[in-house]
Amino acid sequence: MRYGDWQHVRSVLVVRTDAVRDVIMLGPALRALKGALPHATVTLLASSAGAEVAPLLPWVDEVIRADAVWEDNGGEPSPGPGPGVDLEAEPKIDVEAQVDLIEAIEGCRADAAFVFTDYRTTPWPAAYLCYLAGVPIRIGQSKELGGALLTRWVRPQPDRLHSVDRNLFLLEQAGLPVAGRQLELHVPDPARASTAELLHGLGVPPGEPFVVLAPGTGPAARFDPVAEYAELAEALAGRLGLPIVLVGGRADVGLGNGVVAAAPGAGVVSVAGQTSVAELAAVVERAEVIVTDDADTMFVGDAFRCPMVVLVDGPDLEARTRPRGAAISVLHASTAADVIADEAVALVERTPRRIGPLPPGALTARPPRPRPGAGPPVEPPA
Repeated sequence: MRYGDWQHVRSVLVVRTDAVRDVIMLGPALRALKGALPHATVTLLASSAGAEVAPLLPWVDEVIRADAVWEDNGGEPSPGPGPGVDLEAEPKIDVEAQVDLIEAIEGCRADAAFVFTDYRTTPWPAAYLCYLAGVPIRIGQSKELGGALLTRWVRPQPDRLHSVDRNLFLLEQAGLPVAGRQLELHVPDPARASTAELLHGLGVPPGEPFVVLAPGTGPAARFDPVAEYAELAEALAGRLGLPIVLVGGRADVGLGNGVVAAAPGAGVVSVAGQTSVAELAAVVERAEVIVTDDADTMFVGDAFRCPMVVLVDGPDLEARTRPRGAAISVLHASTAADVIADEAVALVERTPRRIGPLPPGALTARPPRPRPGAGPPVEPPA
């Protein structure tokens, strides 16, 4: 196809049915698609989790939420033959949900559908639903043949390709121009306002810089994650002299509360389990520096070019997901807290500030500002 072949298109369906990070990395493709077809309505078909990113993507006009059956196995590996597996158990089949999804796709009256996937997943189930919904142009990339379900079958590039580039490659193969390969998110005003109110209520007023700490699967797998993160929070507060805002999902609420209690003088507040994806972005855009694992917070931080210390279990980040816009330092999850804090300071010192000047002496070893009701400040290391 050539670019001129797209000028009749007035409605495009974009399918990305996996995780939050995957929809964030879809942003450059959505931006390019809307730039190439400014008069077309762009509808995003995403999972319930991925759809939470949509308010941050101004190139999306409509959203269809669907937890696709080909993505959902209940969080457990698919059982195979073996001891303890009931092969006669009736599988969960929800035909009505699939019919509803086909009707939702049909309702957006798309002229074309782009089925975006990562290197491990297949476009064919989504392509089949688009076929049944009567979408005339269906484009995706796959290593396997799937007959006429895709009208434009694209052979993918190597698996190691960055996910952003994989997405843009699909547009290029469809004849559409692309420009810009860095992540971009736009925080809606309501999310920014609710986040400011939340933080202010926890003792972090508007305009005050802070450190974002995002516990994850790496260090959290240690013997005592509360103690480990409390030590890290104290080290960061001691070296940067800034409040610590701990972020996370519902599963991190207990950990966040534990860290707040275990580090009373470090100025830690926890918003774990209290923010949507848009509100998490509103927290991150105000951050001075982020300490995180390679989960959702890392991708949000990359979109806002926020300096990050990224803690990983392996030797390095995967090339497919490595941040491109933000200054980062990659450390193993077992790295000592004071070394992580030193890296955070070094990143702040060499990264142009985005939110105004630091208070005098902010990068020296001084006690953090105590929160109301907190205990005495922790003395910084000598």
